[in-house]
Order: sequence, then C-alpha cells, then structure tokens
Amino acid sequence: MYQIDFNNPTSIYFVGIGGISMSGLAEILADAGFKVSGSDRTKSALTEGLIQKGITVFYGQRSENITDDIDCVVFTSAVHEDNPEYIATVSKNIPYLSRAQLLGQIMKNYRTPIAISGTHGKTTTTSMVSEILLKADTDPTLSIGGILKTIGGNIRVGKTDLFVTEACEYTNSFLSFFPKIGIILNIEEDHLDFFKDLADIRNSFREFAKLLPEDGCLIINGDIPQYSEITEGLSCKVITYSCNQTTSEGTPADYSATAISYDETGYPCFTLTVSNKPAETFQLQVPGEHNVSNALAAIALADVLCLDRKVTAAALKDFHGTDRRFEYKGTIGGVTIIDDYAHHPTEITATLTAAQNYPHKTLWCVFQPHTYTRTKAFMEDFAKALSLADKVVLADIYAARETDTLGISSETLQKAIQDLGQECFYFPSFDEIENFLLENCINGDLLITMGAGDVLKIGENLLGI
Repeated sequence: MYQIDFNNPTSIYFVGIGGISMSGLAEILADAGFKVSGSDRTKSALTEGLIQKGITVFYGQRSENITDDIDCVVFTSAVHEDNPEYIATVSKNIPYLSRAQLLGQIMKNYRTPIAISGTHGKTTTTSMVSEILLKADTDPTLSIGGILKTIGGNIRVGKTDLFVTEACEYTNSFLSFFPKIGIILNIEEDHLDFFKDLADIRNSFREFAKLLPEDGCLIINGDIPQYSEITEGLSCKVITYSCNQTTSEGTPADYSATAISYDETGYPCFTLTVSNKPAETFQLQVPGEHNVSNALAAIALADVLCLDRKVTAAALKDFHGTDRRFEYKGTIGGVTIIDDYAHHPTEITATLTAAQNYPHKTLWCVFQPHTYTRTKAFMEDFAKALSLADKVVLADIYAARETDTLGISSETLQKAIQDLGQECFYFPSFDEIENFLLENCINGDLLITMGAGDVLKIGENLLGI
C-alpha cells in the first residue's frame, strides 16, 4: 500500500475532491507541502475554496487528467471501475488509495490520532471535541463531517500532534484507521445495503476497538446493549459513560449525567458524575438528552487529554452546534424554521423529542427519506418516530447512490404513518410542499425540515435565503 509521509511530500490526485471529507484531506496534504490536484463533477463552494488555496481542480472526470507525474490517486467509494480516471490510473500503474486508506495513512503522522465513531452523533461529538481542544489552545488538526462555524469549514490544520476525525463504519472504512484514542457513541442497525445485520455491524465495531494500541484508550457508551462484547479482552484502557448512573450491564458508569434539566428553549443542564462522585455542572446550547450523551463522551476525552475541566465546560457552553444539526434557519410569519440531518429512526426520535422542549404551538416535520434500502428496512420504525410530530409532510425518497426502488415510495411510508392515526401529507415536489406550508403553518408553529438529502432547500426557499 502507498505510504503517505509528511517528511517526503509527493503529488496526490483526488477523484471526487469536492466531497466534504475528500476536500478536507486535500487541504491537509496541501498545507503539508504536497502537490495536490483533483477532479469533481460540478463546481461547489468546497471546490472553489480549494482553488483559492492553490489546488488545481478539474470539472469533469477525464482520463487525460491522470498525468504521469502523479504519485498516487485517491478515490471515493462512489468511484467505480468504469470511471475514466480510474481506468487511466490502473493502466498507468499509478498507486492508489481509497479515501479511508488515505485518512488512515495521514493518522500515522500524528502522535495522538483520535477517531470518533458510532451510528449517530459523530459530527456533533467531533465538533464538541473540536471546540474543547480549540478553547484549550491545543492547536489540533481537525477533520469534521460537517461545517463548524468556529473554524469556518470542515477542516483545520494545526501544528501539534493532535489529530481528530470522524470514523464511519460504512463499508468498514474505519478499519483502515490507526487511532490511539477511539470513541464509540452507539451501535445500531444502519447501512443495511452493506452490512448483513446488527451482529455484522457489532463485529465491525469490535474490530475497530481492537485497532487501539496498548497505551491507547477506548471511550464507549455504556448504554450500548452488551457493550462488553465490544470491549472484552482489549489491551487498552476502557472508559464507559452513560446518561444513567449504571451501564446496560448494571455496572457503574465511569462518567454519567445526573440532575438533567431543560431551560425554556430546550437546552439541557446536568451535573457530571465521575466514579459516582458529583463534579462540575454543565450547560449546553444544543437540545436533547442525546446531546448530553455526546457531551459526556467529549468530557471523558478531554479528561484523558488532561485538559482543565473548567475549560471543557466553557467550550461546551459556547458550542451552538454544526450545520444541519437542529440548526436554526430563521423565522417567517412567526413560524420558526429548524433544519436537521436526522435520517435514521433513532435520530428522528431524538430530534423530535428535543423539539418538544422548544417553544411552539404545532410541531411540523417535513421529512425526506434517504435511500430506498434504509426506508424499507425501517418502515415501521420511521412511522413511529415521525408520529412524535404533530403534523408530518413527506417529500420523495432521496435515492442517493441507489437505483432500485425496491417497490416502495414515500406514499408507502405515508400510509404506515396514517395507520398509526397520525396526520401525514405527501407531495411529489418541493414547490407543492412549500405552498402547502405557506397556507397551513401559523404564527407560533415550529417547522423542522429533516433528512440527509436536499430537503433543507424547502426551509431556505420559504425564508428566501
């Protein structure tokens, strides 16, 4: 496998350089002195930002872009063997890496690489950790799966040996990593177009945990059922955390939250308990108990790094979330519009439960299902989760990488929701949804656009932004 060496910068070409992760990795290498170039299908704010940093970006993927002076080509998982740049790379015998392999290679160049994994909450927790490290003046390198306003993007290149990244389980990407500290936030069924079942997913997280060295540390959510199956026999230190004082296996959690309360905007406050002893009080500026859980993981990590707990508390109090995570978009006609990335039943439940504590008359949820595979696998769970809203509006399923509809549509989900006695509407176009909302939402209502696709455009169109 090609080895990335920061002491010997080479020429690296990215196929799909405009992706949120690929663009960040490209920027890290460019800052380290590598000659970086790449291609993407269309122009975007991310590609334009790379160009401003002196990185060459080609729009359109063509074989002639792969020149003989390129030392290594990096591909996203979306690139297939019929891609002209892939064909040219192979024909020229140029070494190549997957995005995950490159990220793993980059991690090797840092003394303290930190990987944050889990079915849900990776971006928020990585952002919380980032805010803490920045507040503590540790000068870290950060790779986040979303836009963090504090750093004005998804990447920050630091000068120390601290490196923080999200670690996604899809296609077992995180098994290419080399972390010293790992976090596992939760383990649930998802990405069933790749994994066989929950047991298969749990096995991948077990393999991820086994990557940690003897002098490393695993921070794991003790609320994960039978979490000891993941941690059994590990040579590294293991720290558990839980929103309850005991784990799912009845043992005391190392870190827990007690006296959880919510202010008038739904933001939680809690007392940190460490080894069953009350410690500091923490106030968050992001809603929901799920964010209390995320904060516990971030606090435990900060303690492992020996950071001042007062600095940790101040950073979390200043953290207002990342783009598309219960993000306030604006108010029009007295209707508050929030956008959220939730696309799994557990995430939807967490978001809509958090919204119950947010001031509102009627809670509207405009949901865009993401992929046919996920929608079919969790049809009944989606129906139950969405029923937490007062009124549900469905957009068409966002296909993403899929072409097979599996015989379902948003109308299938609409019927499942209506069968639970919940009011649910479906419209095939965003224009129709927007017109319906303009006619039916009233002063004091809370409208959440939700999904991993482009559903945020509905709220932005309503607000004229």
